[in-house]
Amino acid sequence: MKSLQMKKLAGLIAIGLIALTASNVTTARTFRSAEVHAKDFPTNQAVKFMGDELSKATGGKDNIKIFADSSLGSEKDTVEQVKIGALDMVRVSSASFHGIVPESVIPSLPFLFRDIEHFRKAMYGPAGDKVLAAFEKAGFIGLCMYESGARSVYAKKPIKSVADMKGLKIRVQPSDLMVSLVSATGASPTPMPIAEVYTGLKTGLVDAAENNYPSYEEAKHFEAAPVYSETMHVMTPEVLVFSKKIWDTLSKEQQTAIRKAAKDSVPYYVKLWEPREKDAKAAVIKGGAKIVSAAEIDRKGFVDVEKPVWDKFATTPEQKALVQEIVNTK
Repeated sequence: MKSLQMKKLAGLIAIGLIALTASNVTTARTFRSAEVHAKDFPTNQAVKFMGDELSKATGGKDNIKIFADSSLGSEKDTVEQVKIGALDMVRVSSASFHGIVPESVIPSLPFLFRDIEHFRKAMYGPAGDKVLAAFEKAGFIGLCMYESGARSVYAKKPIKSVADMKGLKIRVQPSDLMVSLVSATGASPTPMPIAEVYTGLKTGLVDAAENNYPSYEEAKHFEAAPVYSETMHVMTPEVLVFSKKIWDTLSKEQQTAIRKAAKDSVPYYVKLWEPREKDAKAAVIKGGAKIVSAAEIDRKGFVDVEKPVWDKFATTPEQKALVQEIVNTK
């Protein structure tokens, strides 16, 4: 009898160990994250840092694998994959969500931020948290935002005033706001994935585009549009989001670890981004680009034609309050 009981006990222990092992296997995850930039780009490095922090926090169980260089598709493609749960995470420009998450439009309003310090205090603080929280109702978990500098216009000619914009075909991100922003200047907005912009500039499909220095340099756009005019019209942030479908299958511990790792990646990113901006500007100048400095731009003229865009996109009392909260951030 004792022998039979011992066998049963041994059997139960074995079953328990198998179940525990199976449980550990099922909870261990490698989250796949999509990225349009090259592997050494700061956003990529920040998500890699996040993965390292997540792995440390979970004892090596959970980690992140990054698919860079648009290998899983355009920003639009990967956002759709995250929405349906076919992909865990994606880092994209927040402009990719303008038609999906109304609050994501707010940080992209033209001339909303006075400077980068104003952006950081607002977007890495309570106002930014409100924007991120709004993603959930659209099927995404907003984890964090990364600054991406000021976007400026580049073309084959200098852009110093609104008059210089008139009639130009300008590539924009697929976003109603960016279309409206460019239209307000009298130019013709042309939505286009970033992977197609170089060819578009080379062939004359578009006359100009707008982006920050690192993207201008990384994509070699300075070869096709060698005059970079520091209009600094928007500071559209990058955003890192997680699939809500997948998020809801994770434990509370996993969710907490992911959120913390994402937040911790922000200061790491900033340390990478600042020198990257300076190096990119130096590189495009060395490559033959001409810079029209911000001091040469008729900023007031641009502000006057762009201010009505705020009212067009911040329509609800909540959105208007968020705009005011950002404006009031000191």
